[in-house]
Amino acid sequence: MMLFAYIVICIYIFVLVQITLFCLLQLHLLYHYQNKLARPANNTVSALTNENFPFVTIQLPVYNEMYVVERLIDQIVQLDYPKERFEIHLLDDSTDETLHITRRKVEEYTKKGFQIMQITREKRTGYKAGALRDGMAFAKGEFIAIFDADFVPRPDFLKATIPHFSNPKTGVVQTRWEHLNEDYSLLTRLQALQLNVHFTVEQTGRSAANYFLQFNGTAGVWRKKTIEDAGGWEADTLTEDLDLSIRAQLKGWEIVYLEKFDSPAELPADMNGLKSQQFRWMKGGAETAKKMLPAVWKSQLSFSKKIHATAHLLASSIFVFVFLAGVFSVPTLFILNRIEMDTHFFGYFFAGLFSIIAVYYVGNVQATLKKQPYLQRLFKFLILFPVFLSLSMGLSLHNSVAIVQGWIGKKTAFVRTPKFNIKGLQDSFSQRKYRNYRLSWTTIFEGVLTIYFLVAIVAGFYWEDRSFFIVSWVIGNRLW
Repeated sequence: MMLFAYIVICIYIFVLVQITLFCLLQLHLLYHYQNKLARPANNTVSALTNENFPFVTIQLPVYNEMYVVERLIDQIVQLDYPKERFEIHLLDDSTDETLHITRRKVEEYTKKGFQIMQITREKRTGYKAGALRDGMAFAKGEFIAIFDADFVPRPDFLKATIPHFSNPKTGVVQTRWEHLNEDYSLLTRLQALQLNVHFTVEQTGRSAANYFLQFNGTAGVWRKKTIEDAGGWEADTLTEDLDLSIRAQLKGWEIVYLEKFDSPAELPADMNGLKSQQFRWMKGGAETAKKMLPAVWKSQLSFSKKIHATAHLLASSIFVFVFLAGVFSVPTLFILNRIEMDTHFFGYFFAGLFSIIAVYYVGNVQATLKKQPYLQRLFKFLILFPVFLSLSMGLSLHNSVAIVQGWIGKKTAFVRTPKFNIKGLQDSFSQRKYRNYRLSWTTIFEGVLTIYFLVAIVAGFYWEDRSFFIVSWVIGNRLW
């Protein structure tokens, strides 16, 4: 019995060590982020002139997006770029009314002189990666801009991104996501809280330290030659964007990240939509890690670059440790109250907690990307951050299932995240098509785990031993 007790405690400590190390790596990115802010901006990029507008192909991969595809097309044709210097390709795999909406908009704008076409496939082979791969055969542009259906790019998008390709090593230019419906609900606010960290501290920090970045699947531009040189789009993972980003950078191409230029998009407005997105991101991240980690460690990258590339690729997999931290906190609670063991060393794990608080504070409060008063941003952060931690733990089982499936190689379909053209409080998605009302087995087990954790909370307060419980609940909630 004592052997079992010590095995449980060792597993619990091991899990906390892994989470804490990951959090400290995030703090390291914060260090580089702050250093970049302290340095004067490098404004060596020259503006485009009438003589040097390169030809651009804009790819819009679409699958059953009847609520937002019209908005997307109407916005794309507003780009402040010579009409004769870009083409628009609707990579439309839709099976519903979206096909007819797209066809009508293509006809409308063709008559107005735009180079726009609808490209359909008989089979949705390879899902989004397959659509992008097959669409390359039609692309005449030297550069390929990509937007998902829920994005509303600014008119100056191409003029802001294309000049950065004057550096022949630049293979990708990625812009920051902004959120059209951040204030729609608590759920959208919590999503924005996490995404703000990725699009400030993580992406800019990696850029400042010359670590590997990633193309985020949309709101960015590729050099066509880079895609071809890196091996093209591949559909063997659900995160084709991360996969191609790593392959391109291993080939020597660079990714430029524009933190100060935003591309607005719609956040998932319901829990099932969020879960489908999380499942795809988590599983795809694990698949890409399994695929690309050997190549990263065989490369000639510096040790620090390999470490951060590994942490980047394993970012989704840390959720397994989050889940284990929660599960093992309960037996550890009972065991530590029955054996004589000094638990004060659990306090060292607060280093991870303080690191994540600092990272999320900077990404959501200090980063002046929105014109809101400081006290308003701070108050919002203090209210949302604890709720965000709770939701993260609540999603840990769902995400862990996705990660394990990715690592063992189980193949699943690319389940898109439906969008409903939700912008303000007056909008509703309750009667919209695409909503998924199915109750999955993971949702049922999440309910069981809620009871499980409530028992641990009550027991922790009963025994007046809350130090390690706080560590497992809070530090264990690093990722979403």
